[in-house]
Amino acid sequence: MATYTLNINGREYRADVAPDTPLLWVLRDHLGLVGTKYGCGIAACGACTVHLDGAAVRSCVLPVSSVESAKVTTIEGLSEKGDHPVQRAWDEVDVPQCGYCQAGQIMSAAALLRRNPNPNDEEIELAMLGNLCRCGAYHRIRDAVKLAAKKI
Repeated sequence: MATYTLNINGREYRADVAPDTPLLWVLRDHLGLVGTKYGCGIAACGACTVHLDGAAVRSCVLPVSSVESAKVTTIEGLSEKGDHPVQRAWDEVDVPQCGYCQAGQIMSAAALLRRNPNPNDEEIELAMLGNLCRCGAYHRIRDAVKLAAKKI
C-alpha cells in the first residue's frame, strides 16, 4: 500500500491503495465519486472516461500511481450544477436511453470540444469512437456534440 495525494475536481484527496489500483476503483470505492462507471475493465467501452490534465482517458486501466501529479476531472467535476454546455446539449437533444454510458460519452465530448471547438461529423465520430452505447444513441450523441459546440 501507498498513500497518494490526488487532485480531483479541484480538490485534494488522499487514498491509501496499491500502486497498480486502477484510478476508476480509487474514484468509486475509496473516494465515493461514483459518476464514473465501470463497463469493461479493458479500456474498450469508454464508460470510465475521465479527464487527465484535460485529455480524455480510460480510468479502468490507468494505475493510480501514474496520476498523482495530474489534475483529474470526473463527471461530477465537469460543472458544479450539471450545466456544462455538453450536459445542457445532452438534455436538450434527449440523448440518454438507459444512461449507463453517458458520463463517459459526455467526458469524451467535452475533451473533444476543448481541443476542437467546431468539429465536423467525421471528427466527432473519430473522437467518440471508443465510447460504446448499447442503446445505439449515436446519432443523438453526434447531434448533441454539434449543439454543444454552438453553446461554447
